Amino acid sequence: MPTEAKRAAVADLVEAFSGSDRAIVSDYRGLTVSDLGAVRRSLREKGITYRIVKNRLARIAADQAGRPDLSTLLEGPSAVALGGDDEVALAKGLLDALRPFRSVVIRGAVMGGSRIDSAGITRLATLPSRDELLAGIAGGFAAPLATTAALFDAPLREMAGLFQALADQRTGAAA
Repeated sequence: MPTEAKRAAVADLVEAFSGSDRAIVSDYRGLTVSDLGAVRRSLREKGITYRIVKNRLARIAADQAGRPDLSTLLEGPSAVALGGDDEVALAKGLLDALRPFRSVVIRGAVMGGSRIDSAGITRLATLPSRDELLAGIAGGFAAPLATTAALFDAPLREMAGLFQALADQRTGAAA
């Protein structure tokens, strides 16, 4: 018979899983309470929550939230990271926060509708952020436009130079 506290915990997890389409599951063995506090503080600054969950309750919540692919990652002591601006920010933020603690193992992630293994999360963390990618695309569009503008400007600039040389020649011949 589930207690009221467990129902509340499941409802809270359902809300958290429904509110974020990306989640990374890790093991938290080897972390002390103060270590967990430090990890949570560093992640909170980036808009990421790091929660230790009971596997049974988290599986029920994942199923209720329509995220059954998350249930398969919940084996052993589990902590779930949710949130972040985008997938890259979540992966980068979590790996940066857990870097000092070598005992923590990333099990995998569910992002969007696909499941990613721990090696995929590491590769994802090395990608540039969304803003950097958008800036690269904008620069890719702007560079040819700047070149085209310079090509159209060149004949006018050369013509002005020719007129100046002609004017200098005539003033030198008149003197």
